[in-house]
Amino acid sequence: MPFRLRRPQWSLLLVSLLIASCVVGIGYALSVAVTGDEAMNLPDEVEKVEPVPGAGAGLPAQTSVFVDLVAGYQGVLVIDGLELETVNREDLQDLTKPGKQIELPPTTIFDPGNATLTFDPVEGSLIPSFTQGQHVVQVIYWKITDGRNKARSYTWSFNVF
Repeated sequence: MPFRLRRPQWSLLLVSLLIASCVVGIGYALSVAVTGDEAMNLPDEVEKVEPVPGAGAGLPAQTSVFVDLVAGYQGVLVIDGLELETVNREDLQDLTKPGKQIELPPTTIFDPGNATLTFDPVEGSLIPSFTQGQHVVQVIYWKITDGRNKARSYTWSFNVF
């Protein structure tokens, strides 16, 4: 059979080009999108914070504040201008009585094994619960070997309904 050129079907060609350009556009959008941890713009020494910056869709008054630092760092939390006392979790363990439950004080708990800071608002703490509105959290962190005199900080906010 001899080879013959057919007339192009312009509608089919136009639809094919449109689909191809949409696929390229979606690929480009996915490659430049900033989502997840990248969108929070966290410093290298801070791996995770909760509640996430700008959160406000239905957070309860008893929301916990959590900061995960890189290993080898420690820090303190300042919430709404109040620096909360920080207690090292290892200092709370009674090694003479294995298996005994640890009673956590109503303040920030630093877990050096995981380099995490956790604050749960409870009765007896400086902040027994979060009031409705915006709350500003600052984590002041430093390398354990350098000490607090070389501390840096990261600040974010969240809203409580």
